[in-house]
Amino acid sequence: MIRRRPRIRLRPGPLPRALALVMGLGLPVTMAQAEDIELTPDQMRAAAWMALRAGESAKALQFSDALIHRDPQDRAALLIHARAARDLGQYDQAKQSARQAWRLSEDDGSKYASSVVMAQALSSNGQRTQAQWWLRRAVQHAPNEALSRKAVQDFRYVRLRNPWAAQLSFSVTPDSNINNGSSARYFSIDDIPVEFALKGTSRALSGMEYALGLNTRYRFAETETRAHDIVFSADVRHYTLSSKAKAIAPDATGSDFDYASYSLGYSYRGLNWDDRGEYRLFTDLGQVWYGGEEYLRLYRIGGGQSYRLASGDKVGLRIAGEHQDGVTTSDSDILRADLSYTTRVLSGATLWTNATLARASSSYAPDEFDEIGLRAQLTLARPVMGATVQFGLWARNRSYDVSPHSRDGHNDDRVQADFTMIFRKVDYYGFNPTMQISASRTYSNIALYDADRLGINFGIQSAF
Repeated sequence: MIRRRPRIRLRPGPLPRALALVMGLGLPVTMAQAEDIELTPDQMRAAAWMALRAGESAKALQFSDALIHRDPQDRAALLIHARAARDLGQYDQAKQSARQAWRLSEDDGSKYASSVVMAQALSSNGQRTQAQWWLRRAVQHAPNEALSRKAVQDFRYVRLRNPWAAQLSFSVTPDSNINNGSSARYFSIDDIPVEFALKGTSRALSGMEYALGLNTRYRFAETETRAHDIVFSADVRHYTLSSKAKAIAPDATGSDFDYASYSLGYSYRGLNWDDRGEYRLFTDLGQVWYGGEEYLRLYRIGGGQSYRLASGDKVGLRIAGEHQDGVTTSDSDILRADLSYTTRVLSGATLWTNATLARASSSYAPDEFDEIGLRAQLTLARPVMGATVQFGLWARNRSYDVSPHSRDGHNDDRVQADFTMIFRKVDYYGFNPTMQISASRTYSNIALYDADRLGINFGIQSAF
């Protein structure tokens, strides 16, 4: 015998609690109860929520459909509808309901809930990059710290499963030397008893740098221990000159020093040595523009290996070869090797050190050089005034056997110091503001290459 299922209708009057509980829990209804059942909106919302929690997604969808038909602006019903539709694989409906719930949200709690539900629907539908954006919205509108941490955990979970990953940076930097010009006013050539005056763009020009950076990868194949990525990076910098710089070089404009580089490549990563080591092989093609004109094309290949010691310290080695096909400069081949070591010092502070060796050969002898460099960065374990603090030091020697200005060649020593603050307590959609003060000095045996540089960089970076 076929039993007729009870028809559920909304009505303004109350419903006995026992019957509402039966409907909400999805318990069987007998023929004696096979009559029209009327629920108030509040009772139906409760029944829909209980059905959702009990895994009765189809029933929750039915109840929330009725509520939305009665009132298209029923935000609670829209959220239940979105969750139920997502559980049933009806992702378009889920996203539509979650988006409408977001539009109707007026307080942080409502915006948080609708953001999380929207992120769940997007992630289940394979749209994980968009899901990460909605989880940033959830972090922004989380009504308390516990829910904020939960949204960050969800963000990291989605990011690990997203084949796309991207890092975006933006900064504004007042800079005393945007063109890497000389700090000297005059220079001489070997034994010629004449000093040549440096003018225009040969001298250091101050101004503003506006920088935008993008690093993104698409992971097209992955196992537990191997990963294959397509990688793209972009670095774009635009400059404006100060009034002082315009007085020194009246014919120059900031765009004369604009810089842009783009590269596209392939990267292969793998774990080894009982998962304590990670190696990487990579190759990429790139192009560089300077002053709005193509400057050079580059081809790079290399590899690296890192290993985490039992103490927790980490050592890394990277070797890369690069061919630069000059358009408005000479052709060059550069071989570079980096050895790094990371350890804990001073009650938890992180110390990163790096040594570099490089050699360049070129079709133009004065562009050939040998280089040795040392870098160190200390990140304090505890915040200072709510900010993460980093100190950096860098020293480099670069020697050129041939120079058009000296028979003894060309030798540069450069030192640089950085001080960086990341303001963790200032958070907007999961991004923190940063400030870096950087000062460098280049000492050269040819005054033309002496250079001072001071910059204050204001930027943003992801908090998680």
